[in-house]
Amino acid sequence: MHQDFLIDGPDDATVTILLAHGAGAPMDSASMNSATAALVAAGFRIARFEFGYMAARRSTGTRKPPPRADTLIPEYREAVARLGVSGPLIIGGKSMGGRVASMVADELLSAGAIAGLLCLGYPFHPPGKLDNLRTQHLAQLKTPALICQGTRDEFGTREEVAGYALSANIRILWLEDGDHDLKPRKMLSGFSTADHLKAMAETVKAWSAEITGTA
Repeated sequence: MHQDFLIDGPDDATVTILLAHGAGAPMDSASMNSATAALVAAGFRIARFEFGYMAARRSTGTRKPPPRADTLIPEYREAVARLGVSGPLIIGGKSMGGRVASMVADELLSAGAIAGLLCLGYPFHPPGKLDNLRTQHLAQLKTPALICQGTRDEFGTREEVAGYALSANIRILWLEDGDHDLKPRKMLSGFSTADHLKAMAETVKAWSAEITGTA
């Protein structure tokens, strides 16, 4: 299993966040880099890793389609074990990476391995397929979770998500006019991507302090 971590932020940070990438872009995509930078600026240590299929794209140059999300659960579990964090750990990721983390979160929480779950653009359904929901396990989620979602995300808009049965342990930060990368249209919304990433990081900081009991 190929899991070389990309680590940013101070080694002595109180809280570490482990992030996995989305289905189609690697751990150092522009979106992952900018989200990481915002979280590091808020004082977090960020560790990123790639699932085997994405690591294979780097080494072979061939683009195999991503496997089913649930088949990646063992790789996420392994990443948490290999990272070996001693302080509070929050797991999550971008899109599919956050979805896989959400599938393993309760198991890791009950084992005392993690404190929370952070999803950056949760893929509630595939674009255009509103009936193909990926929310069943979220109704009973015990892990404290924060989902940061753009209001016009094609994987789940504010209007659509309002009708879903989600656990009371899940909070959603809605970012006005944000897309799946949390990017707004500046001319229409008045917000920049930097504004949204700063709001995301500040919200994660306050939420993380609350769930971990740290300042």
